[in-house]
Amino acid sequence: MMSDYTVETINDGLNEFNVEFHGPKESLYEGGVWKIRVELPDAYPYKSPSIGFVNKIFHPNVDELSGSVCLDVINQSWSPMFDLLNVFEAFLPQLLLYPNASDPLNGDAASLMMKDKELYDQKVKEYCERYAKKENICNSTAGEESGDEEDISEEESASSDDEIPGRADP
Repeated sequence: MMSDYTVETINDGLNEFNVEFHGPKESLYEGGVWKIRVELPDAYPYKSPSIGFVNKIFHPNVDELSGSVCLDVINQSWSPMFDLLNVFEAFLPQLLLYPNASDPLNGDAASLMMKDKELYDQKVKEYCERYAKKENICNSTAGEESGDEEDISEEESASSDDEIPGRADP
């Protein structure tokens, strides 16, 4: 079923795996490649899978620290008629194409999107360049950061204390 996708199992099980996901064409995310962690509950397909971005993405409906996705069709209105192909071919592309700033998991992204769309677009593209390349997903595992990351520059930040999450304070 997922033959068009690169799938990497976790702990040799069938309930946890990572899927390589490419940003939709003609979107700010085009050219980006993300590792998506999928956890299937024992009651799947009657219960929805848990879906999260492993590498960073700047999006109002994706938590920047955990990678959790805020998507009603996965979190609230899941049906056993849906499958993982729906998630990767329809639900996630729609999420990236049509962000919902009124129901954010990433308040900074939502605020920037509503206040300064041009700067928001620039920051999305910057995140794609820094974190969503094939080499980023080949070397990363859930929760790890590569050591050669640079801070997002202050002039491109939504606020003066907007540092890259996941780093310990000095």
